[in-house]
Amino acid sequence: MREQAAAIRDRELSPVDLTEHYLNRVDRLGDDVGAFVTVTAEIAREQAKAAEKAVGQGETAPLLGVPVPIKDLNMVKDVPMTLGSAAFDDFQGFADDHVVTRLREAGTILLGKTNTPEFGLPCYTENSVAPPARTPWDLSRSAGGSSGGAAAAVAAGLAPIAQGSDGGGSIRIPASVCGLFGIKPTRGRVSHGPIVPDLAGLATNGPIARNVRDAALFLDLIAGSVPGDMYHAAPQDGTFLAAADREPGRLRIGRSVASVVPGAEVHPDCLAAYEAATELLTELGHEVEELDMPFDADLVPHFETLWAAMATLTPVAPEREERLRPLTRHLRERGNAVTAPQLFMAQASLQLAVRLAMPVAGRYDVILHPTLAQPPVPVGYFEDVDPAENFERQKRFTPFTSIYNVTGQPAVSVPLHWTADGLPIGVMLVGRMSDENTLISLSAQLEAARPWADRHPPIWD
Repeated sequence: MREQAAAIRDRELSPVDLTEHYLNRVDRLGDDVGAFVTVTAEIAREQAKAAEKAVGQGETAPLLGVPVPIKDLNMVKDVPMTLGSAAFDDFQGFADDHVVTRLREAGTILLGKTNTPEFGLPCYTENSVAPPARTPWDLSRSAGGSSGGAAAAVAAGLAPIAQGSDGGGSIRIPASVCGLFGIKPTRGRVSHGPIVPDLAGLATNGPIARNVRDAALFLDLIAGSVPGDMYHAAPQDGTFLAAADREPGRLRIGRSVASVVPGAEVHPDCLAAYEAATELLTELGHEVEELDMPFDADLVPHFETLWAAMATLTPVAPEREERLRPLTRHLRERGNAVTAPQLFMAQASLQLAVRLAMPVAGRYDVILHPTLAQPPVPVGYFEDVDPAENFERQKRFTPFTSIYNVTGQPAVSVPLHWTADGLPIGVMLVGRMSDENTLISLSAQLEAARPWADRHPPIWD
């Protein structure tokens, strides 16, 4: 992405040619990997022509002429927005989300809207409006979710980078199963407005990229709060891109494979990735020690209450309720049964747990976990059971990610490991509040030691 932007500024690369390159790949491979719900080819071509003219006039927006898709949970004015749901198959965006505005200002070109599960609720991307999102490393397996289409697009070479969002792991999960680098920023680092409320503070926007520096620059461009945001992150020291060029120093890193989800077992391939990451961190001079996890299973029911209540936030016309998928209906039924005192008690209990845990977590510069408890799962793995069991399977698949949406800490998934069968396995690094810089610096150090950006799935060619 950065190289493309520089080549465009130097007039060595045409935004029109670059856009056509990606549109051709989307046309050829998009359905195979289930990357897009909507392809905005006409808009992209018009924006590419305008970008080419702007380059000729000496404009220097940081990503001028670079194509970037937007997740279909984010609103783009005058572009269809399904939220991954057949109940919204004729809905049109009436405003730009703030993250979209910032990307427009950066000069990006809209390729389209990437695939997402219904309302972004599950950790996999299978819906009623587009083909399932599949990891390009094995088309029989899921690309994860809820930013599954975004990750599938980047991994398959349909876009140089993509915007995603993460309310329970939705950037880190697909980054892990698609062999990419993803950042969930600190709560309040990126505005979630102007339409979607940030009541619980679980969700945020962030990048899914092939390398650390592209992700860092992308975060620089979308970061910032606006009046009306309920959460604000502390200012960072310098730019995130500059952090990628700094040595992290000797860090104290706590590691754990314990989770708050009862019955979650970590697959040997995920353990191998975790142990290999520990060995590499030690080789690089960091102090790695076992972390006694300060969270327990008592958190899970409170998080489920909050998640079910959030499932009710999207208004659906009564005559369209039947279009919703079984899992969505199940979660909305649970959410509609939650009383106001129950909701406030769940939120209060989660906050109390975070307050008690932070002094323990704060002893470490970084915390290491597996990103997921299992390798990429087959498409349909979650769908071939009833909704209650579906949700239980999702919890056991993703037992590490959601806790850091509750705490609000920044976290990344780093693609350091591939199985003998060629499946990517990510590891998760978690930083202190408002300290994305340390995560980015450490991730860049890991990338230099074990480069991954030149690894491509079979579908790449």
